[in-house]
Amino acid sequence: MTDFLLELLSEEIPARMQGKARADLEKLFANQLAAAGLKAQSLQTFSTPRRLALIARGLPETTQAVSEELKGPPADAPDAAVDGFLRKAGLTRDALETRDVKGRATLFAVLEKPGRATAEVLADAIPAIIRAFPWPKSMRWGTASQTTESLRWVRPLQGIIALLGGYVVPCEVDGLVAGDSTVGHRFHHKGAVTISGVDDYASALRAAHVIVDHDERASIIRDGAAKAARDAGYVLVEDEGLVIENAGLTEWPVPLLGRYDPAFLEVPPEVIQLTTRINQKYFVVRDAAGALAPAFVCTANISAHDGGKAIVAGNEKVLAARLSDAAHFWEQDQWHHDPVTRSRKERRTLEEHALKLKHIVFHEKLGTVADKVERVAKLARWLCEEGIVKGDAALAEQAARLCKADLVTEMVGEFPELQGLMGGYYAAKEGLDPQVAAAIRDHYKPVGQGDDVPTAPVTVAVSLADKLDTIMSFFHAYIKLEPTGSKDPFALRRSALSIISLIDVNGLRLSVCNVADAHEPVVMEAIKAADLATKQRASPGGIIVQGFGWVGTDTPAERLANSLLDFFADRLKVQQREAGVRHDLIDAVFALGGEDDLVRLLARVHALQAFVETGEGGNLLAGYKRAANILKKEGRGDASATVHTPETGGGIAQTGEEDPLSMVEDPGVALAVAEMAQPGSGLPYDPEPAEIALIEALDKAEPLAGLAIHGEDFEGAMAALAVLRAPIDAFFDDVTVNDTDPDKRTARLNLLARFRAAVHRVADFSKIEG
Repeated sequence: MTDFLLELLSEEIPARMQGKARADLEKLFANQLAAAGLKAQSLQTFSTPRRLALIARGLPETTQAVSEELKGPPADAPDAAVDGFLRKAGLTRDALETRDVKGRATLFAVLEKPGRATAEVLADAIPAIIRAFPWPKSMRWGTASQTTESLRWVRPLQGIIALLGGYVVPCEVDGLVAGDSTVGHRFHHKGAVTISGVDDYASALRAAHVIVDHDERASIIRDGAAKAARDAGYVLVEDEGLVIENAGLTEWPVPLLGRYDPAFLEVPPEVIQLTTRINQKYFVVRDAAGALAPAFVCTANISAHDGGKAIVAGNEKVLAARLSDAAHFWEQDQWHHDPVTRSRKERRTLEEHALKLKHIVFHEKLGTVADKVERVAKLARWLCEEGIVKGDAALAEQAARLCKADLVTEMVGEFPELQGLMGGYYAAKEGLDPQVAAAIRDHYKPVGQGDDVPTAPVTVAVSLADKLDTIMSFFHAYIKLEPTGSKDPFALRRSALSIISLIDVNGLRLSVCNVADAHEPVVMEAIKAADLATKQRASPGGIIVQGFGWVGTDTPAERLANSLLDFFADRLKVQQREAGVRHDLIDAVFALGGEDDLVRLLARVHALQAFVETGEGGNLLAGYKRAANILKKEGRGDASATVHTPETGGGIAQTGEEDPLSMVEDPGVALAVAEMAQPGSGLPYDPEPAEIALIEALDKAEPLAGLAIHGEDFEGAMAALAVLRAPIDAFFDDVTVNDTDPDKRTARLNLLARFRAAVHRVADFSKIEG
């Protein structure tokens, strides 16, 4: 067994690409070995800004000899076919074997492949790996780059080390010949670094001020940054992403503490943290009270003779310029200034900023951002006035009208990540109601899974209105820009998940159909206005919009509501699957139809999951499926076509007949109605005991389940149905459904249909797997 070292030296590899590059190198190398019948005992990869490396341990000296069989044409095939097979196999006719295959003589070639030296395999593999490397972005360079056939690499490739057991593997890629030398740190080491073997690689480079292990550099940065902050009396704000990025930017990391003018702390801390992190790759620190401190930690790539003082001074100067820009944006967004004295003249309000939104197109078919704000404001007010959100309608409308105003500010123009947040700060500085400021700040939330879900009523109203308007606008029949496949350019799936989270966390009793009825005319008005504006731009004389009649039996609001319900059902499956809820149970509840209250739907789904996972639930499901199969074979497979009416004594009412229990509001009256049905009454034969027991159980379970569902006690409804488990099992054991007596057969099928209909009042059990 022997070990192998491969290093690919280049100009600086972007830090964001290094992690995947290490994984890609390992995968490509393993695949090349596997194709030759080799496998290393272990593989380890390394990266620095200037190199990508791999060590393979435990490689055999040679590959194993292998025998390979190729099936050819029939022995009596035309000469052309046989000759083609011979060329493919590299053999002569007398070297072929003839074997019987399904009674026909067939030619076979047996190829004996001798073992190859591992060095030969590697010599072929290295160029293949380099040329096939899947960099996200790559380039050509030098004179050779004049042709598209030249080598591509993330940055110009400068050298190759290929050592097998201490000896160079002879190979060449685009003029670069493999050797045994590399380079050390750009500033700390001059000249080449010769590598004598695999075990010498890391130590030789360490002596040249290069730490090849990315994880080791990350650990140095993580611990060193925390110590630098601690020594100055501060606490480092942990940022693992920044640790990894700095590890990818340095070969000899040295964390250093710098400071900036405390006056910059007047700027919101998020602005300081963003410009510090994004633009400069610095860590921020906090004081003992948890407030942002006027200091930072940078990561140098050199051990300076002065302890890093000059490096820190340079970084402080650069950061001061960045923070000065941020402070300027902060000032300009809030105040008008006298053109002569440059002094503050009067406050610049969010309402004033919002006027500029009419110049920003939201979508060509939906108008401007100002048009969207108008729709969101109306919907936010409606949500509060209808009592869906228990917030102040006037404040919700005010917050909605201002929630997008910061999009045209200088600060958000420089840092788009701060949209919403800056609006909240500006609203607070302006003296607006704190509820309005909070709603502006948080109305984009929740942005993704794990994000905080707003609970303040005014914020909830604005956030919900904003996302509902976006989805309803793009789902409208005249827009039809719904997500398809993997394409979701307007992030509508994310908006739907956010809506579900808002509704679920806040327990909002929101009817999708009611929202569609209320908001669809507003969307329709926006579509018409956008279409008119587009046509007027095309024709200066102006054009009257025509052709907006609705074709079909459904109204636009109904069509929109149906589309939204299907969309939310799919998103709900995604969200609840991550929460451990089975998707088939969601299908079972949605299949009932007419349910657009997501809170009630989720309560039903959770109760159903708890029930089917019990013994009673599992057995009842088995009984249901047996009953459903019998009914299906008898041509009565539509579960929705049967609704039990107690006064028929075990009979069924066809579709369109009212269920008397659904019309009874007094529980006592409902139970009395149920008790009027005497077991077996109206049957032209004497029912079996198990038959009577099932009828009695249904007479008791149906009204109890119905009342529980009416009161949204879905656990109670499941408990009421659970009593049917034993009677339905006994019924199948003791009663012959397909009796030769047609009266018995019909009545018993009716009884099974009644049982099925009772279960369907809770969920469509036919959708449940198992």
